[in-house]
Amino acid sequence: MAVLPIYRLPDEVLRHKAAPVTPGDARVGRLLDDMLETMYAQHGIGLAANQVGVLERVIVVDISEERDGRQALLMANPTLLSTSEDTFTYNEGCLCLPGQFADVTRPRRVRVAYADPSGKPQEIEAEDLLSQCLQHEIDHLNGVLFIDHLSTLRRGMFTRRALKQRQE
Repeated sequence: MAVLPIYRLPDEVLRHKAAPVTPGDARVGRLLDDMLETMYAQHGIGLAANQVGVLERVIVVDISEERDGRQALLMANPTLLSTSEDTFTYNEGCLCLPGQFADVTRPRRVRVAYADPSGKPQEIEAEDLLSQCLQHEIDHLNGVLFIDHLSTLRRGMFTRRALKQRQE
């Protein structure tokens, strides 16, 4: 396994839609393993392939306290099947916008279909933080960042701050 570089705003790869993968492919499995190691090294709770410069529909998520991989979700081609009408607000951050956080309101519960690393189809129902994290990472696969859920003014502030950080 390897720790991969994290791409940061305004890198264009973050704004492109990722392509589906062939679940169960050994190369996809290695990418998922590398992404998990990268996420842990950066102290994140989720990571999408776009964030490591790969335009493929894979994500990893681990919101557990242990962060040892036993409860990690490694997902190929995740798709939101349903979302609840009730919402949940969480102070989101992102590895591609280090040190920046904002309250984002999303559906409280989601149902997601995906393929596990072996290629087996799976479904999961999630709520609260796990739901928020899954939605955040699936957004990445569609070229959407958490700041896109903010007002134009706030999004501009985050973008200018990110540009300034890159120049320093």
